[in-house]
Amino acid sequence: MERTANIDLAAWRLNTAPLARRQVSIRAFTAILFMCACMSALLASWLPLQFSIITVFLFAGPHNWFELRYFLMRMPVRFGQSRNFFLTAFAGIGFLTVAYVALPVLYNFGLWTDDAWSTILASWNMLLLIWLALLVWMRGKQKPAPQRGCHAGDPASRRDWSWAIPAALGLCSLNWMWPEFFSLAIVYLHPLVALWFLDRHLRRTRPEWLRAYHGCLCLLPLLLMGIFWQLTRTPALPDDNGLFWRITQHAGAQLLPNVSSHLLVSVHVFLEMLHYGVWLIALPLIAPAISARTPSTSKRGRIWDIKAVPLARHPRGFPKMVGAALAFGIFLVAILWFGFLVDYSTTRDVYFTVAIAHVLAEAPFLLRML
Repeated sequence: MERTANIDLAAWRLNTAPLARRQVSIRAFTAILFMCACMSALLASWLPLQFSIITVFLFAGPHNWFELRYFLMRMPVRFGQSRNFFLTAFAGIGFLTVAYVALPVLYNFGLWTDDAWSTILASWNMLLLIWLALLVWMRGKQKPAPQRGCHAGDPASRRDWSWAIPAALGLCSLNWMWPEFFSLAIVYLHPLVALWFLDRHLRRTRPEWLRAYHGCLCLLPLLLMGIFWQLTRTPALPDDNGLFWRITQHAGAQLLPNVSSHLLVSVHVFLEMLHYGVWLIALPLIAPAISARTPSTSKRGRIWDIKAVPLARHPRGFPKMVGAALAFGIFLVAILWFGFLVDYSTTRDVYFTVAIAHVLAEAPFLLRML
Protein backbone atom coordinates (compact mmCIF):
# COMPACT_ATOMS: atom_id res chain seq x y z
CA MET A 1 0.00 0.00 0.00
CA GLU A 2 2.80 2.41 0.89
CA ARG A 3 4.22 2.23 -2.61
CA THR A 4 1.11 3.84 -4.07
CA ALA A 5 2.20 7.35 -3.15
CA ASN A 6 5.71 6.74 -4.51
CA ILE A 7 4.83 5.33 -7.92
CA ASP A 8 1.55 7.06 -8.74
CA LEU A 9 2.44 10.57 -9.82
CA ALA A 10 0.18 10.83 -12.85
CA ALA A 11 -0.96 14.29 -11.88
CA TRP A 12 2.63 15.57 -11.75
CA ARG A 13 4.04 14.03 -14.94
CA LEU A 14 4.38 15.11 -18.53
CA ASN A 15 2.94 13.20 -21.44
CA THR A 16 5.16 10.86 -23.40
CA ALA A 17 6.52 12.79 -26.39
CA PRO A 18 9.04 12.34 -29.15
CA LEU A 19 12.62 13.33 -28.44
CA ALA A 20 12.43 16.53 -30.48
CA ARG A 21 9.31 17.61 -28.63
CA ARG A 22 10.95 16.87 -25.25
CA GLN A 23 13.95 18.96 -26.25
CA VAL A 24 11.69 21.90 -27.02
CA SER A 25 9.99 21.43 -23.65
CA ILE A 26 13.34 21.40 -21.88
CA ARG A 27 14.36 24.62 -23.60
CA ALA A 28 11.06 26.25 -22.69
CA PHE A 29 11.35 25.05 -19.10
CA THR A 30 14.90 26.38 -18.83
CA ALA A 31 13.98 29.71 -20.40
CA ILE A 32 11.07 30.19 -18.01
CA LEU A 33 13.23 29.41 -14.98
CA PHE A 34 15.93 31.77 -16.23
CA MET A 35 13.53 34.64 -16.89
CA CYS A 36 11.69 34.19 -13.58
CA ALA A 37 14.94 34.18 -11.60
CA CYS A 38 16.30 37.29 -13.33
CA MET A 39 13.00 39.15 -13.07
CA SER A 40 12.70 38.26 -9.38
CA ALA A 41 16.21 39.59 -8.68
CA LEU A 42 15.49 42.79 -10.60
CA LEU A 43 12.17 43.52 -8.89
CA ALA A 44 13.46 42.58 -5.43
CA SER A 45 16.40 44.95 -5.84
CA TRP A 46 14.39 47.79 -7.34
CA LEU A 47 11.41 48.04 -4.95
CA PRO A 48 11.97 45.53 -2.13
CA LEU A 49 9.35 46.82 0.29
CA GLN A 50 6.65 47.18 -2.32
CA PHE A 51 7.25 43.78 -3.88
CA SER A 52 7.46 42.15 -0.47
CA ILE A 53 3.93 43.39 0.15
CA ILE A 54 2.69 42.40 -3.30
CA THR A 55 4.20 38.91 -3.40
CA VAL A 56 2.97 37.95 0.06
CA PHE A 57 -0.51 39.28 -0.73
CA LEU A 58 -0.82 37.45 -4.05
CA PHE A 59 1.10 34.22 -3.53
CA ALA A 60 1.35 33.33 0.17
CA GLY A 61 -2.04 31.62 0.34
CA PRO A 62 -2.09 29.92 -3.10
CA HIS A 63 1.41 28.50 -2.68
CA ASN A 64 0.37 26.91 0.63
CA TRP A 65 -2.61 25.29 -1.12
CA PHE A 66 -0.32 23.87 -3.82
CA GLU A 67 2.01 22.55 -1.11
CA LEU A 68 -0.94 20.90 0.63
CA ARG A 69 -2.00 19.18 -2.56
CA TYR A 70 1.53 18.04 -3.30
CA PHE A 71 1.92 16.61 0.21
CA LEU A 72 -1.39 14.78 -0.16
CA MET A 73 -0.01 13.30 -3.38
CA ARG A 74 2.94 11.97 -1.39
CA MET A 75 0.88 10.51 1.46
CA PRO A 76 0.74 6.71 1.42
CA VAL A 77 -2.66 5.06 1.73
CA ARG A 78 -1.24 2.84 4.48
CA PHE A 79 1.84 3.83 6.46
CA GLY A 80 3.26 0.32 6.73
CA GLN A 81 6.91 0.44 7.84
CA SER A 82 6.71 4.26 7.83
CA ARG A 83 4.15 4.38 10.64
CA ASN A 84 6.62 5.50 13.32
CA PHE A 85 8.21 8.00 10.94
CA PHE A 86 4.90 9.70 10.15
CA LEU A 87 3.69 9.60 13.75
CA THR A 88 6.91 11.30 14.84
CA ALA A 89 6.62 13.79 11.99
CA PHE A 90 3.00 14.76 12.73
CA ALA A 91 3.57 14.92 16.48
CA GLY A 92 6.57 17.18 15.98
CA ILE A 93 4.72 19.43 13.54
CA GLY A 94 1.83 19.83 15.96
CA PHE A 95 3.89 20.42 19.09
CA LEU A 96 6.46 22.76 17.51
CA THR A 97 3.75 24.77 15.76
CA VAL A 98 1.73 25.27 18.93
CA ALA A 99 4.87 26.20 20.87
CA TYR A 100 5.97 28.66 18.17
CA VAL A 101 2.57 30.34 18.01
CA ALA A 102 2.48 30.57 21.82
CA LEU A 103 5.86 32.33 22.08
CA PRO A 104 4.78 35.83 20.95
CA VAL A 105 1.49 35.52 22.84
CA LEU A 106 3.22 34.72 26.12
CA TYR A 107 5.83 37.39 25.47
CA ASN A 108 3.12 40.04 25.11
CA PHE A 109 1.74 39.03 28.50
CA GLY A 110 5.12 39.82 30.03
CA LEU A 111 5.69 36.34 31.42
CA TRP A 112 9.45 36.62 30.92
CA THR A 113 12.07 39.31 30.55
CA ASP A 114 13.94 40.28 27.41
CA ASP A 115 17.01 38.43 28.69
CA ALA A 116 15.01 35.23 29.01
CA TRP A 117 13.73 35.52 25.43
CA SER A 118 17.02 34.22 24.00
CA THR A 119 16.83 31.14 26.24
CA ILE A 120 13.24 30.41 25.19
CA LEU A 121 14.09 30.89 21.52
CA ALA A 122 17.17 28.69 21.78
CA SER A 123 15.09 25.97 23.46
CA TRP A 124 12.59 25.95 20.58
CA ASN A 125 15.42 25.83 18.03
CA MET A 126 16.99 22.92 19.92
CA LEU A 127 13.74 20.96 19.88
CA LEU A 128 13.48 21.60 16.16
CA LEU A 129 16.98 20.27 15.55
CA ILE A 130 16.40 17.16 17.68
CA TRP A 131 13.14 16.45 15.85
CA LEU A 132 14.81 16.83 12.45
CA ALA A 133 17.71 14.61 13.49
CA LEU A 134 15.29 11.95 14.71
CA LEU A 135 13.41 12.04 11.41
CA VAL A 136 16.64 11.76 9.41
CA TRP A 137 17.78 8.81 11.54
CA MET A 138 14.40 7.06 11.21
CA ARG A 139 14.33 7.64 7.47
CA GLY A 140 17.81 6.17 7.18
CA LYS A 141 16.66 3.03 9.00
CA GLN A 142 14.02 2.41 6.34
CA LYS A 143 14.85 0.47 3.21
CA PRO A 144 15.32 2.82 0.25
CA ALA A 145 13.77 2.12 -3.10
CA PRO A 146 16.13 -0.06 -5.19
CA GLN A 147 18.17 1.95 -7.67
CA ARG A 148 18.81 0.90 -11.24
CA GLY A 149 21.19 -2.05 -11.21
CA CYS A 150 20.94 -2.42 -7.44
CA HIS A 151 18.73 -4.82 -5.50
CA ALA A 152 17.18 -4.03 -2.14
CA GLY A 153 19.52 -6.39 -0.32
CA ASP A 154 22.74 -5.13 -1.91
CA PRO A 155 25.15 -3.07 0.21
CA ALA A 156 24.81 -0.18 -2.26
CA SER A 157 21.13 0.10 -1.38
CA ARG A 158 21.73 0.42 2.38
CA ARG A 159 21.97 3.76 4.17
CA ASP A 160 23.45 4.84 7.46
CA TRP A 161 22.15 8.26 8.47
CA SER A 162 23.23 8.05 12.09
CA TRP A 163 25.46 11.07 11.38
CA ALA A 164 22.33 13.19 11.88
CA ILE A 165 22.57 12.87 15.68
CA PRO A 166 26.09 14.34 16.13
CA ALA A 167 25.36 16.92 13.42
CA ALA A 168 22.26 18.07 15.32
CA LEU A 169 24.22 18.25 18.58
CA GLY A 170 26.85 20.41 16.89
CA LEU A 171 24.19 22.74 15.51
CA CYS A 172 22.58 22.88 18.96
CA SER A 173 25.79 24.26 20.40
CA LEU A 174 25.88 26.99 17.77
CA ASN A 175 22.22 27.69 18.41
CA TRP A 176 22.80 28.26 22.13
CA MET A 177 25.60 30.68 21.30
CA TRP A 178 23.56 32.77 18.82
CA PRO A 179 19.86 31.77 18.95
CA GLU A 180 18.61 34.90 17.17
CA PHE A 181 21.03 34.43 14.29
CA PHE A 182 20.10 30.74 14.10
CA SER A 183 16.43 31.70 13.71
CA LEU A 184 17.37 34.28 11.07
CA ALA A 185 19.25 31.59 9.16
CA ILE A 186 16.04 29.54 9.02
CA VAL A 187 14.25 32.55 7.48
CA TYR A 188 16.78 32.70 4.64
CA LEU A 189 17.32 28.96 4.15
CA HIS A 190 13.68 27.91 4.12
CA PRO A 191 12.88 29.34 0.63
CA LEU A 192 15.73 27.26 -0.80
CA VAL A 193 14.04 24.03 0.31
CA ALA A 194 11.59 24.47 -2.56
CA LEU A 195 14.51 24.20 -4.99
CA TRP A 196 15.42 20.87 -3.38
CA PHE A 197 11.83 19.65 -3.80
CA LEU A 198 11.99 20.52 -7.49
CA ASP A 199 15.29 18.69 -7.84
CA ARG A 200 13.92 15.53 -6.24
CA HIS A 201 10.74 15.69 -8.30
CA LEU A 202 12.66 16.06 -11.56
CA ARG A 203 14.96 13.22 -10.51
CA ARG A 204 11.91 10.95 -10.16
CA THR A 205 9.82 12.09 -13.10
CA ARG A 206 12.04 13.91 -15.61
CA PRO A 207 15.68 12.89 -15.04
CA GLU A 208 16.61 14.15 -18.53
CA TRP A 209 15.77 17.68 -17.32
CA LEU A 210 18.13 17.60 -14.34
CA ARG A 211 21.15 18.87 -16.21
CA ALA A 212 19.26 21.91 -17.48
CA TYR A 213 17.84 22.55 -14.01
CA HIS A 214 21.25 22.33 -12.36
CA GLY A 215 22.53 24.78 -14.94
CA CYS A 216 19.81 27.20 -13.87
CA LEU A 217 20.82 26.70 -10.22
CA CYS A 218 24.32 27.94 -11.10
CA LEU A 219 22.67 31.26 -11.89
CA LEU A 220 21.45 31.65 -8.30
CA PRO A 221 24.80 32.54 -6.66
CA LEU A 222 25.56 34.90 -9.55
CA LEU A 223 22.29 36.76 -9.01
CA LEU A 224 22.92 36.93 -5.26
CA MET A 225 26.41 38.27 -5.87
CA GLY A 226 24.94 40.89 -8.20
CA ILE A 227 22.43 41.96 -5.54
CA PHE A 228 25.21 42.21 -2.95
CA TRP A 229 27.43 44.22 -5.29
CA GLN A 230 24.63 46.61 -6.23
CA LEU A 231 23.07 47.19 -2.80
CA THR A 232 25.75 46.64 -0.18
CA ARG A 233 26.36 50.40 0.21
CA THR A 234 22.84 51.66 -0.34
CA PRO A 235 21.11 53.63 2.44
CA ALA A 236 18.70 51.88 4.77
CA LEU A 237 15.09 51.52 3.72
CA PRO A 238 12.52 53.77 5.40
CA ASP A 239 10.88 52.06 8.37
CA ASP A 240 8.80 54.98 9.65
CA ASN A 241 5.58 52.98 9.61
CA GLY A 242 4.66 49.72 11.29
CA LEU A 243 4.48 47.64 8.12
CA PHE A 244 7.84 48.70 6.71
CA TRP A 245 9.42 48.21 10.13
CA ARG A 246 8.04 44.66 10.33
CA ILE A 247 9.42 43.81 6.90
CA THR A 248 12.91 45.10 7.69
CA GLN A 249 12.96 43.35 11.08
CA HIS A 250 11.82 40.09 9.53
CA ALA A 251 14.82 40.33 7.17
CA GLY A 252 17.20 40.83 10.11
CA ALA A 253 17.82 44.59 10.11
CA GLN A 254 17.97 44.73 13.92
CA LEU A 255 20.38 41.81 14.23
CA LEU A 256 22.63 43.12 11.43
CA PRO A 257 22.69 46.90 11.92
CA ASN A 258 25.90 47.29 9.89
CA VAL A 259 24.28 45.74 6.81
CA SER A 260 22.00 47.84 4.63
CA SER A 261 18.37 46.94 5.24
CA HIS A 262 17.85 47.48 1.51
CA LEU A 263 20.20 44.58 0.83
CA LEU A 264 18.66 42.35 3.49
CA VAL A 265 15.07 42.88 2.37
CA SER A 266 15.99 42.50 -1.30
CA VAL A 267 17.74 39.17 -0.72
CA HIS A 268 14.84 37.88 1.37
CA VAL A 269 12.22 38.99 -1.16
CA PHE A 270 14.25 37.44 -4.00
CA LEU A 271 14.44 34.08 -2.20
CA GLU A 272 10.75 34.20 -1.32
CA MET A 273 9.84 34.88 -4.95
CA LEU A 274 11.88 31.85 -5.99
CA HIS A 275 10.07 29.80 -3.35
CA TYR A 276 6.66 30.88 -4.63
CA GLY A 277 7.80 30.36 -8.21
CA VAL A 278 8.69 26.71 -7.62
CA TRP A 279 5.31 25.85 -6.12
CA LEU A 280 3.16 28.02 -8.41
CA ILE A 281 5.07 27.87 -11.72
CA ALA A 282 7.80 25.23 -11.93
CA LEU A 283 6.02 22.20 -10.48
CA PRO A 284 2.71 22.86 -12.30
CA LEU A 285 4.71 23.54 -15.47
CA ILE A 286 6.10 20.01 -15.50
CA ALA A 287 2.66 18.58 -14.70
CA PRO A 288 0.32 19.39 -17.60
CA ALA A 289 -3.39 19.52 -16.89
CA ILE A 290 -4.39 16.47 -18.93
CA SER A 291 -2.57 13.21 -19.42
CA ALA A 292 -2.89 11.75 -22.90
CA ARG A 293 -1.68 8.27 -22.08
CA THR A 294 -5.10 6.65 -21.85
CA PRO A 295 -8.67 7.96 -21.99
CA SER A 296 -9.32 6.59 -18.51
CA THR A 297 -6.65 8.83 -17.02
CA SER A 298 -7.30 11.88 -19.16
CA LYS A 299 -8.79 13.82 -16.25
CA ARG A 300 -6.51 12.72 -13.47
CA GLY A 301 -3.96 15.45 -14.14
CA ARG A 302 -6.36 18.31 -13.51
CA ILE A 303 -5.24 20.26 -10.52
CA TRP A 304 -8.75 20.38 -9.07
CA ASP A 305 -9.50 16.69 -9.57
CA ILE A 306 -9.55 14.92 -6.20
CA LYS A 307 -9.13 11.53 -7.85
CA ALA A 308 -5.64 12.60 -8.94
CA VAL A 309 -4.58 12.12 -5.31
CA PRO A 310 -3.73 8.44 -4.58
CA LEU A 311 -5.08 8.81 -1.03
CA ALA A 312 -8.50 9.59 -2.55
CA ARG A 313 -8.42 7.32 -5.60
CA HIS A 314 -7.40 4.10 -3.85
CA PRO A 315 -10.27 1.75 -2.89
CA ARG A 316 -9.13 2.02 0.74
CA GLY A 317 -8.46 5.73 0.48
CA PHE A 318 -10.26 8.73 1.92
CA PRO A 319 -11.77 10.81 -0.92
CA LYS A 320 -14.07 12.81 1.35
CA MET A 321 -11.24 13.71 3.71
CA VAL A 322 -8.99 14.78 0.84
CA GLY A 323 -11.78 16.79 -0.76
CA ALA A 324 -12.60 18.50 2.53
CA ALA A 325 -8.92 19.35 3.13
CA LEU A 326 -8.50 20.91 -0.31
CA ALA A 327 -11.80 22.80 -0.06
CA PHE A 328 -10.89 24.09 3.39
CA GLY A 329 -7.53 25.17 1.97
CA ILE A 330 -9.27 27.26 -0.68
CA PHE A 331 -11.46 28.79 2.04
CA LEU A 332 -8.36 29.73 4.06
CA VAL A 333 -6.80 31.35 0.98
CA ALA A 334 -9.91 33.49 0.57
CA ILE A 335 -9.86 34.40 4.28
CA LEU A 336 -6.18 35.33 4.01
CA TRP A 337 -6.82 37.63 1.05
CA PHE A 338 -9.73 39.24 2.90
CA GLY A 339 -7.54 39.77 5.96
CA PHE A 340 -4.83 41.39 3.84
CA LEU A 341 -7.39 43.81 2.41
CA VAL A 342 -8.80 44.72 5.83
CA ASP A 343 -5.59 44.90 7.90
CA TYR A 344 -2.47 43.93 5.98
CA SER A 345 0.04 44.41 8.82
CA THR A 346 -1.81 42.28 11.38
CA THR A 347 -2.68 39.58 8.84
CA ARG A 348 0.95 39.42 7.73
CA ASP A 349 2.12 38.97 11.33
CA VAL A 350 -0.44 36.22 11.93
CA TYR A 351 0.42 34.49 8.66
CA PHE A 352 4.18 34.40 9.21
CA THR A 353 3.58 33.03 12.72
CA VAL A 354 1.15 30.28 11.74
CA ALA A 355 3.04 29.50 8.52
CA ILE A 356 5.69 27.74 10.59
CA ALA A 357 3.43 24.68 10.22
CA HIS A 358 4.08 24.43 6.48
CA VAL A 359 7.79 25.08 7.05
CA LEU A 360 7.92 22.13 9.43
CA ALA A 361 5.77 19.94 7.16
CA GLU A 362 8.26 20.25 4.33
CA ALA A 363 10.93 18.34 6.27
CA PRO A 364 9.31 14.87 6.51
CA PHE A 365 7.95 14.95 2.98
CA LEU A 366 11.32 15.99 1.58
CA LEU A 367 12.98 13.18 3.55
CA ARG A 368 10.49 10.72 2.07
CA MET A 369 11.76 11.66 -1.40
CA LEU A 370 15.41 10.92 -0.52
